[in-house]
Amino acid sequence: MEDAAALGRTEGVLESQGPQPAAGQGGALVELTPTPGGLALVSPYHTHRAGDPLDLVALAEQVQKADEFIRANATNKLTVIAEQIQHLQEQARKVLEDAHRDADLHHVACNMVKKPGNIYYLYKRESGQQYFSIISPKEWGTGCPHDFLGAYKLQHDLSWTPYEDIEKQDAKIGMMDKLLSQSVALPPCTEPNFQGLTH
Repeated sequence: MEDAAALGRTEGVLESQGPQPAAGQGGALVELTPTPGGLALVSPYHTHRAGDPLDLVALAEQVQKADEFIRANATNKLTVIAEQIQHLQEQARKVLEDAHRDADLHHVACNMVKKPGNIYYLYKRESGQQYFSIISPKEWGTGCPHDFLGAYKLQHDLSWTPYEDIEKQDAKIGMMDKLLSQSVALPPCTEPNFQGLTH
């Protein structure tokens, strides 16, 4: 009988409470509905009775920990994006530098028609004029008349590759040619593919 009276008192208190107050920052308890759809599926006394006060503290701590994890996760993702932006900025800077160099080299004095695939040697006269020659410093020997500034290969896209980078650039172009000559250069799979990254 005492249980029934306690149940009635508890139900009356809980029903009059309405929506439960928020627990901690950003967390809230679920609103009490003792008879959803008109049916009492479980005893409100056992499911909604006042429990250990530390339950609310634990709930607030859980919400706070979730906030910390979400912030850390977002920070990690933003860090990766920032690194990608820095990498793209560096690539853009190099593209602009290479384009400026290529434009300057195309304006260098030359008494011949430059053909893609050939290496040209850049010299500087006493007057300060720069010019291209097909004769290397080695071919000149000790009688080289002017200061040697560098050697460049004219690529088929009319860009210039410094002599020290020719072998690496030719390897890249060869690899791209090989991919383009295959019937299917890339697999038709739309799933993430890490093939080639582990070898």
